[in-house]
Amino acid sequence: MDAPTPASADNGPSGGGISAALIRRTMAEVTPIADKVTSYFYALLFVRHPELRSLFPAAMDTQRDRLLRALLTAAEHIDNAEVLVPYLQNLGRGHRKYGTRPEYYPAVGECLIGALGTYASRIWDAETETAWVRAYTTISQVMIDASAADQLVAPAWWNGEIVAHDLRTPDVAVVTVRPDQPYPFVAGQYASVETPWWPRIWRHYSFASAPRSDGLLTFHVKAVPAGWVSNALVHRARPGDVVRLGPPAGSMTVDHTTDNGLLCLGGGTGIAPIKALVEDVAEHGHRRPVEVFYGARTDLDLYDIDTMLRLQQSHPWLSVRAIVDRQAHSHLPDAVRSYGPWNRYDAYLSGPPGMIRSGVDVLRRLGVPSERIRHDSVEELVAVGV
Repeated sequence: MDAPTPASADNGPSGGGISAALIRRTMAEVTPIADKVTSYFYALLFVRHPELRSLFPAAMDTQRDRLLRALLTAAEHIDNAEVLVPYLQNLGRGHRKYGTRPEYYPAVGECLIGALGTYASRIWDAETETAWVRAYTTISQVMIDASAADQLVAPAWWNGEIVAHDLRTPDVAVVTVRPDQPYPFVAGQYASVETPWWPRIWRHYSFASAPRSDGLLTFHVKAVPAGWVSNALVHRARPGDVVRLGPPAGSMTVDHTTDNGLLCLGGGTGIAPIKALVEDVAEHGHRRPVEVFYGARTDLDLYDIDTMLRLQQSHPWLSVRAIVDRQAHSHLPDAVRSYGPWNRYDAYLSGPPGMIRSGVDVLRRLGVPSERIRHDSVEELVAVGV
């Protein structure tokens, strides 16, 4: 099979609907055996194109499925340009920090289709292969174009010197970084971070403030079991150390064209972007109501409650409520039921994936429309950091 090369999007004579159906049929076939598909994909890639091995971290088990998962997620939305194009543009920009070049894309596409053809052999035929070649051609071209455009206006990464390291609890640190050049972002976004101790391993951390006049960036980091980057940032990093920052990403930002209030649910270190959103509202001078529910497992985990209460004292439109859930029963979303109504609020959720899922479910049942519930999905976080 010839390797797919970047070209204009073309759904061919079958039409976009049939091509998309073939893509989804393949997805349904391989999803239950995704681990096997992933392993085979990388085996093909490294055997056929050993020059690409250096782009990946030495310990592949920490993020080996991210690239394939991102490609499959993109393919699933191949007939929805409104979702697909921004997703791929972020992905293309994010890949610059790995040194990805346009000529690498055909190799990845060749091995992707080889792996899919092997593990979806029961349904794989010439028409399915053609659909995937066309889908990957579209995917790769959008990513290549976004990378090229970004190269004209931004570096592939920023170097950031740690200027403050505040250990708030035994496993949570507030880390402040000075980037080596201006770093543009919007409150509610996040960045991927690479430490000098674990090259080519990137993890995502939300900005804990709105953009500051001094240009400093602050992150809240919780050390998690087997978390190489998080443990390094919490227990090893010190002022003077230099980390790398990928481009900003994320869509959990404030819509300043509406008068709706903000309903914010922040669990654990998920309070970081919530704090940034509060500062963003304050800076715009628009006195819209903001209701913050700050969830934690213990009182100690409310490590930033003093900061949030000081903001509440300074801004009469802000209300902050601490919700301690010692049994980890997702009481934070449930607590929202006792207040409201929320029909004139936009909802923002940040925290562990389980909290986000239960929070979205609770808010929908309370009548908050899906289009007014904002969070960075697990899929989006994975994709940007592949």
